Amino acid sequence: MSSSSSANDFYLNKNLLRTDALHEYILETSVYPREHELLKGLREETVKVHERSFMGVPPDEGLLLSMLLKLMNAKKAIEVGVFTGYSLLTTALALPEDGKITAIDVDKSAYEKGLPFIQKAGVEHKINFIESKALAVLDKLLEELKEDELYDFAFVDADKTSYADYHERLVKLVRIGGLIAYDNTLWYGTVAEPENPSIPPNAKIIREAAIKLNKSLAADTRIELSQVSIGDGLTLCRRIA
Repeated sequence: MSSSSSANDFYLNKNLLRTDALHEYILETSVYPREHELLKGLREETVKVHERSFMGVPPDEGLLLSMLLKLMNAKKAIEVGVFTGYSLLTTALALPEDGKITAIDVDKSAYEKGLPFIQKAGVEHKINFIESKALAVLDKLLEELKEDELYDFAFVDADKTSYADYHERLVKLVRIGGLIAYDNTLWYGTVAEPENPSIPPNAKIIREAAIKLNKSLAADTRIELSQVSIGDGLTLCRRIA
């Protein structure tokens, strides 16, 4: 088996539940029947057109994010890492008509693959897509943003080794009482396992970054914290200071 095949096998199993049968039960019973038809279309299209479709947010996680946004009455969001836009469309659908999302990604071509679904959903006007490395944009926002313009919600699914740097910016950009969500923080379950020589080298680097980030967030007195075993780990941080 080639090294690329081994890497793909590693990334495809985005499931932390005890059995695949239990995961499938959750999807079939309560996720797929509630998934918006355009989110389903975007998810299926991503599998067809992108060889790294595993990077997309899973639909059960999308439903959780949608509910949280509605419970918060969020109107202003920021997304770091967009890919083809599953989480972005989820957020746009959950926000009110006058809601706004600042979406940042270094690769606009992936976003453009999902754009027809965003347009068909009638929510493109809520999105300000910025093609850039995230730290530069976040630093600029920190310089320009006023206290009454802070964000209600932030979702991060980008360069995992930069999460700690993103956090230092986002904890100032999100209002007190607002929420920051970090994806992939259990990194396919590897954070709880001994180092495994068979996993891809880059995955090992991200495993170490995730372990370091999790410890850092747990010690951060500026936030309340909940780590959810959905997808391959979602950490929710509510800013309190």
